[in-house]
Amino acid sequence: MQSISPARVIRLHPADDVVIAIEQLIGGMPIEGEGVVASGLIPPGHKMATRAIAAGEPVHRYGQIIGFARQAIAPGEHVHMHNLDMGEFARDYAFGQGAHTTAFVPDDQRATFEGIVREDGRVATRNYIGILTSVNCSATVARAVADHFRRDIHPEALAGYPNVDGVVALTHGAGCAVDTEGEALALLQRTLGGYACHANFAGVLVIGLGCETNQIPRLLETQGLKEHARLRTFTIQDSGGTAKTVAKGIEIVQSMLADANTVRRQRVSASHLSVGLQCGGSDGYSGITANPVLGAAVDRLVRHGGTAILSETPEIYGAEHLLTRRALTREVGEKLVARIRWWEDYCARHNAAMNNNPSAGNKAGGLTTVLEKSLGGIAKAGSTNLVEVYEYAQPVIAKGLVFMDTPGYDPISATGQVAGGANLICFTTGRGSAYGCAPSPSLKLATNSALWRRQSDDMDLNCGGVMDGDDDIEALGETLFRMMLDTASGARTRSELHGYGQNEFVPWQIGAIT
Repeated sequence: MQSISPARVIRLHPADDVVIAIEQLIGGMPIEGEGVVASGLIPPGHKMATRAIAAGEPVHRYGQIIGFARQAIAPGEHVHMHNLDMGEFARDYAFGQGAHTTAFVPDDQRATFEGIVREDGRVATRNYIGILTSVNCSATVARAVADHFRRDIHPEALAGYPNVDGVVALTHGAGCAVDTEGEALALLQRTLGGYACHANFAGVLVIGLGCETNQIPRLLETQGLKEHARLRTFTIQDSGGTAKTVAKGIEIVQSMLADANTVRRQRVSASHLSVGLQCGGSDGYSGITANPVLGAAVDRLVRHGGTAILSETPEIYGAEHLLTRRALTREVGEKLVARIRWWEDYCARHNAAMNNNPSAGNKAGGLTTVLEKSLGGIAKAGSTNLVEVYEYAQPVIAKGLVFMDTPGYDPISATGQVAGGANLICFTTGRGSAYGCAPSPSLKLATNSALWRRQSDDMDLNCGGVMDGDDDIEALGETLFRMMLDTASGARTRSELHGYGQNEFVPWQIGAIT
């Protein structure tokens, strides 16, 4: 009788109760190095028990708790939704006990990129003109203005302005029927304010309807902004209707183009990079390949004086204690815990649970609980100290690794990061998320080689070689860091080539709509 070859799996920590299948496991397969036999079909990226686990007992991956056995689990058995549940457990926050000295690269030795230096010293990675809307009612006219300058439809419109990356309309579904003094409007105004003064915009036009709750003068006042040659505003009602509004918008954008085109890229320090960290369409490999690769690149970025913004609060839930240990001060760690407590209360008020995350695709990819997803997700943050915690869309002024409180939904999360000043996004995916961002370019990292082969048209870097044994995390981290610099210098990402970015602007809507 022909023998069955041992199956390949990954053990992430000596104390783990499970291993991760690299390939499809079939009942009867011996598991290489584990002394157990698979008891049935286990898909790639999914978990298999390596010891007997009693009902109610914690189950460990990454050396941390990812859930509790719903029933007795035998060695070799598939561990997933049918036999693994969430549960409460104490976390030791140990504020700052793991903080350490970061070996920063001296200023004169730091990596550089070809950036666009604005008059006030801020550095851009792209050079767009943006059209923002105060309310959903002005979205159509804003899109019509931007469409006039689309190179794929009207190539002549920007033919004389090669240094302008494009004209983009970032519209949304809010701006009215909310409390004028409430949190929802304040959040929207903060988001719009962050975009209105983003370094990647050479000029911004804000278009309103005229009668909305989110009045443009009040928006500017709350954000400390004043209208000037590069920040213009008007409304449909004051302009005399749709056709006149579109014509006026085109005229205003046209008046901004000559000045926007005068920019020239120049060599600047990597300390001017602010990178938003995202993962979407995660799978069982995300915390093994692409997220650690991004973490290795983040460590390099921080050592060179740059900023990395970790977010998606529901997707660090259950793993936040690993970040509080790295907090630079107790105050920073307590800020993070306060945001976790806010989310627990928020979910309770809406009869929801933090474990409504992972998504269906995450679960199909092998992730069972939000605890497991969170432990893999924070690998994006590398190993440096957590230096500050921000609320959604607040301006990020600290250098180093910071955290911004956002939902786990990628477009909302990245919108907050860009509003905070991120001039580049790095996005890991295992299932194949199609995403791009404007005005900040987005690099997409595939967690596995099968995804890379299937959807390389949307991916910028394959991290599947880590799992295949062909690549090393640190080496790929260096490759990604260099890709960050090249992208910041103007190299186009896959999502930019496909025209992603305008539809992915999604401010966080919170609170009652009346």
